[in-house]
Amino acid sequence: MSRTLNYKHLRYFWMVARCGSIARASERLHLTPHAVSGQLTQFEHSLGVALFQRQGRQRALTEAGRSLLDYADRIFALGDEALAALDDAGLHLRPRITIGIADSLPKSIAAGLLRTMLRMDPPVRLTCTEGRLPQLVGELGMHRVAAVLADRPLPPGISVRAYSHLLGRSPLTVFAAPALLERQPRAFPALLDGAPFLMPGEDVAFRPALQQWLSTRGIEPQVVAEFDDLALLKAFGSSGAGFFVAPTKIAADIERQYGVCRVGELETVLAEVYLLTTERLLKHPAMQEIRRTATMLLKADGAA
Repeated sequence: MSRTLNYKHLRYFWMVARCGSIARASERLHLTPHAVSGQLTQFEHSLGVALFQRQGRQRALTEAGRSLLDYADRIFALGDEALAALDDAGLHLRPRITIGIADSLPKSIAAGLLRTMLRMDPPVRLTCTEGRLPQLVGELGMHRVAAVLADRPLPPGISVRAYSHLLGRSPLTVFAAPALLERQPRAFPALLDGAPFLMPGEDVAFRPALQQWLSTRGIEPQVVAEFDDLALLKAFGSSGAGFFVAPTKIAADIERQYGVCRVGELETVLAEVYLLTTERLLKHPAMQEIRRTATMLLKADGAA
């Protein structure tokens, strides 16, 4: 009959060998010394070799015991590695939620809406992918993303069966670097006339309303650059390259992050935030979490 290794007994042997005595090992194992001694005796009988020998009042390892201890060290070290690997794998077993973020949506708003998803229970593994809205809507239709955060509803003529959920809206505020603002003697909004201005790109939903606001007031800023990526626009604005606009709801974050000042508010020009999903109703817990967060960050007047 072939022998098999009893790993519970091996653990007791290993603990006694490393602790130096049955008494200390039994404390670590939360067993009585008598129970540990009995288990060691059974282990030696099953192996057919003596693992310890008496040296006065102490137990010393036999040659077989020293050999087995070397194997036991490696076995339990490997066991610890296996547990650590399982802990790491557990992170990858979390449900993955992929959210598309339109280039034209301010990243501060996207981050604020998605940050609480990292604290969901049960936890999820969040993946964010960024791109132009038509591309992301195509990804949504192929179920490669669970939802899309955008600054506009679904474009007309899109063949994808999806729904637009208004999360909130915010008026715009004009910002400028302190050095640029100091060089403007006039008050807002007249100071924008002829001043260097960073214009949102054509992909940004509120651009037409912004241009209309300027036109109706006879204001013609000097457009020095255009940006589809609003994070890059703010970075240029921080350097003093020109005046720029951003949602009032995140004005404090912009002042803190980019070191700029508020110049004035465009109350009638609104930036909107939408969640585009394949669900008519937001049933998925992650989508519900985004909407709950939006109620705190944004005021969605008339939201559906």
